[in-house]
Amino acid sequence: MMKVTCYARLRQLVRAAAGILVFTAVSAVVQNAGAQLSLHDALLQGDRSGYGNRIASAQTAAQVAQAIAPLKGILPSMHFEAGYVRTTDPIGVFGSTLRQRTVSQANFDPQRLNYPQPLGNHQGAVVLEQPIFNADAWTGRRSARYAADASRASEEWTRLSTRADVVRAYYRTSLGSERASTLRAASLAANAHVKQAESLVRQGLATRSDALLASVRAGDIDAQLAEAEGGLSNALRSLAILLGLNSVAGSASPVSPSALPSGDRIRAVASDVTAAVMPVERADVDAALKELYAARADATRARSLMLPRVNSFARYDWNSPDRPFGGDKNWTIGIMATWSPFTNAGDIAALRASNARGDASRAQADAARANAQLELDQTLTALQVALTRLSIAERAVAQSAEAHRIVSRKYEAGLAPIAELLDAQATETQSALGFSQARWSAIDAAAERLRAIGKDPGSLEALDELPTSARGSFNPGQHHTP
Repeated sequence: MMKVTCYARLRQLVRAAAGILVFTAVSAVVQNAGAQLSLHDALLQGDRSGYGNRIASAQTAAQVAQAIAPLKGILPSMHFEAGYVRTTDPIGVFGSTLRQRTVSQANFDPQRLNYPQPLGNHQGAVVLEQPIFNADAWTGRRSARYAADASRASEEWTRLSTRADVVRAYYRTSLGSERASTLRAASLAANAHVKQAESLVRQGLATRSDALLASVRAGDIDAQLAEAEGGLSNALRSLAILLGLNSVAGSASPVSPSALPSGDRIRAVASDVTAAVMPVERADVDAALKELYAARADATRARSLMLPRVNSFARYDWNSPDRPFGGDKNWTIGIMATWSPFTNAGDIAALRASNARGDASRAQADAARANAQLELDQTLTALQVALTRLSIAERAVAQSAEAHRIVSRKYEAGLAPIAELLDAQATETQSALGFSQARWSAIDAAAERLRAIGKDPGSLEALDELPTSARGSFNPGQHHTP
């Protein structure tokens, strides 16, 4: 009678543990921890505040600013001059007197010419300069514009890569939460087995080895649970850093869904990803090509230093003993050509350096194309493998749950040892963990595939099944806790 009662209690515990696992698996899909951060909001936050995006944007702005510099040799310029001199230099005194238009017969006195009195002169001028032909400025301008275009393309690639990282990090927190939930349920069931086994040992219905084995299994699950909870905490911090939030100071802690999307949802979205077509050029390949064009234009600029330069100018001058820009004005216009037919060592070095940079840029462009093609092939294979693993893991979850149920029945009837029951429970737990990992891997492969074909990984927000009513308004300045 006592043995039947013990088995009845054990049956209840087994059924309770199985019920906890089933409840966790079902409720994880629909649970939401209050105001959650949707993938759409996470992507927007990453676009706005992500460190990589901010760095790339600033670098692009600096490169665009550099494209203005060559205009100095193309566009006209105007500047004002003002100054004051006082001198006893004979030529300076007589010249300033002429400029002030105050020359009289007395100024030609030899004694006065040789030993003039100190004379002050206020100078003022307006100068207009117009470059006519500076080949190096025109070719330098073209090179700088290509470099700015390359920086913009590189910034776009950085943003695409950041969005792919956000998708991975966002669902990695969901993976961590789901793993922790599964292991909590498994830990509860395992510790229930330990208590039951110890009770049976005290009643003489089980051996001490059964209790020890159950305790070892429970300890292993508890260790996995501790690791999963630590991984979840790190995943949340990593997501916060990726979104440009100061998680170390605790200013914001994003809350993502506690469960990954279903396998069917992932397969439906992944089918659209597989059918997506690559644009003409990926942003990183386009950046490499623009860098090549910039290097070629810079080599042309270096060669154009051997050509003559032609510049013109016009100016108004005022000279007065009393104040700047006083007195009568005079004007001067001119044109000047300069040519250095014999190239100096600095120009030769610049030419050779620009040619070498052109060769390096050509190799980088070829490498970017080859790498893009390799990623196209690799990501397609990886996505197909991930979807296959997802289907296998999904079947394994159902099969391991059924196997656990059968072994539980056998154990209740005294036809299976506790070791077999513990193995069945461990298999079901690992299958659930494997299914979670398979779903995250499929999402990861889809994000990488979109990035590889130059498409926006943010389109995976179609996976976000969080109802609109359950989405909180994520405020980076507000502290959230999972």
